[in-house]
Amino acid sequence: MLLDGLSDAAIHAAAVALAAGELLAFPTETVYGLGADAGNDRAVEKIFTAKGRPSDHPLIVHVDDAQRGRAAVAHFARAVPDFAQRLMQAFWPGPLTLILPRRAGVGSLAAGGQDSIGLRCPDHPVAQQLLRACRTLGVMGLAGPSANQFGRVSPTTAAHVRSEFGDRLLILDGGACRVGIESTIVDCSRGVPVLLRPGAIGPAQLEVACGQPVLTREQGQALQQGAPRAAGTLAAHYAPPCPTAADGRQGAANGA
Repeated sequence: MLLDGLSDAAIHAAAVALAAGELLAFPTETVYGLGADAGNDRAVEKIFTAKGRPSDHPLIVHVDDAQRGRAAVAHFARAVPDFAQRLMQAFWPGPLTLILPRRAGVGSLAAGGQDSIGLRCPDHPVAQQLLRACRTLGVMGLAGPSANQFGRVSPTTAAHVRSEFGDRLLILDGGACRVGIESTIVDCSRGVPVLLRPGAIGPAQLEVACGQPVLTREQGQALQQGAPRAAGTLAAHYAPPCPTAADGRQGAANGA
């Protein structure tokens, strides 16, 4: 069922559904996400079931832009390094996911059972209205991988989502996604910034913003064994923006 993202009543209805533990597809500037209350493990489990995604694959949690997400970040993360705060200041709201140490007892299933969690503050007016409405109902963040079956191309319009899941899924229509590829992911849980997934924000921009070198994923693995997994970083889960033969869609396989 499609909901009009320009309607305040639709935004409220979407937030109520999420607070009740339902799933909802919502737009971001990168791709459409398949959202659930990140603090409700039973709701998050529905994401894994709907996508056919392994439950040990972490999800990105989307937060609203109140103080550049700091209120919600404090809810989910137990520590935020100085360089991570500088990245938030520079790029939030925007297509950047930060992996931070997770607070015990919060968002465990969304984090794939890890002691770290991926957080992002999306730069899309409909997403932000939805997240703010959710927060008034006690939902501090939305777990939101891309709204597609696991391993398939990420959707950048409500029509793409509908073709993937049909009318059984609530979809908040916010138009076509502006960026069209998944967010850049930087691991901030190891004392230094490590680029886990490339995206619209490049390494040079990250280094200028955080004031220190950003390690590659390979350098980060050498730095510390048992590095956290992140959404959409398997070899088959990331692709550069290119049209598919079927419909010209852009995007990658998983993770908003």
